[in-house]
Amino acid sequence: MITRFATVYPGHVDFPDMGQTATPANERRYGNEHLATVFAKTDAVARRMDELGYYAIWLAEHHFQHEGYECLPNLLMSAVHLAHITKQIKIGCGFNIAPMWHPLRLAEDYATADILTGGRVIFGVGRGYHTREVETFGAPMLDPEANRELFEEQVEIVFKAFNEESFKHHGKHYTLPPAVPYRGYELREITLVPRPIHRPVECWQPIVSASARGLDFMVRHGIKGIIGGGAATMAEGPIHGYREAAARAGHDLKLGENLCLGIFFHLADSREKAVRELTPFYEEHVKMFAPLGFVPGIKPPQVEAAAQRGGWAAAGVPSLEHFMKTGAWFAGTPEELTAYLQNLQSRFPGLQYVNVSTSIGTPEAVMLEQLTWFAREVMPKFKAGVQ
Repeated sequence: MITRFATVYPGHVDFPDMGQTATPANERRYGNEHLATVFAKTDAVARRMDELGYYAIWLAEHHFQHEGYECLPNLLMSAVHLAHITKQIKIGCGFNIAPMWHPLRLAEDYATADILTGGRVIFGVGRGYHTREVETFGAPMLDPEANRELFEEQVEIVFKAFNEESFKHHGKHYTLPPAVPYRGYELREITLVPRPIHRPVECWQPIVSASARGLDFMVRHGIKGIIGGGAATMAEGPIHGYREAAARAGHDLKLGENLCLGIFFHLADSREKAVRELTPFYEEHVKMFAPLGFVPGIKPPQVEAAAQRGGWAAAGVPSLEHFMKTGAWFAGTPEELTAYLQNLQSRFPGLQYVNVSTSIGTPEAVMLEQLTWFAREVMPKFKAGVQ
């Protein structure tokens, strides 16, 4: 049963123009003063969601994006701040990109945030998808196998640090601690100081490819999965795949259990009006994510067309209506969205978490309006906010 609603806010600033006839993604460039407005925008969204009874706000770690799409570089620092200006909402790390961290620094920073916020930070890890970010920090992204190998070893270390009073690790990438003399003895084990107080640490990871290897790794470490952008409604493969991985590990899960499904939504008094209002925000999403492989089914010529002004229909760039039919996006009335979510609930009886998100590029005022409308008209139909 769906009981906990959240949103994913990747940290976009407000844009002066949006949609396929607006500034192409690679031509967007903003000054530092405007990019820094992301923090005030995050504050406003978090405060409103807290007042409305949402379970969590998920933030995304990204770097170097002068285009203004994803401008929050440190989720744990942001989470500590947000916990001071809100009362109860949880702040989700969606996600700390492990290859851009030393695993012990990530573990320490999370432990600090866990203690300072009284357990209101939800831990999350990811492998990354921007070459500009990951490779700049000295980790592999162009080589996906090397990226996964590094990520898995880092996560192993993080959980050792969280859960063991003292530990050691000898792997391909890390030897922890190094065998060095220290105050009269040879160092053989180390202790994370402090460790998180709220243990076991709840951890989430995005499910993208839904490979058996990746899902088995998640289940082995008790990591829950977020399926974003409505992918799960287009094909139930990731949901069944996670359940099957759990079964291989000896766990009997209901379909949808330990998973969170994400949908992009926009509400209006009619479906037609919602589609009209959402279209430029959807098109901004395509401009940003098509070259990164996150627009399902799009072909190289269409990716090239999406990088230009206009002409998308002639090139066959998938429309908002296309992804509404597949279930990835929703535009309509509150009553229609309630029915949509109730259908998800019936299909996936173990489902408890749903992320309802506005598209990247959505202005702050529209985000606040949409999140308020959803909380007042849709959330009461479910047992939202249950702790």
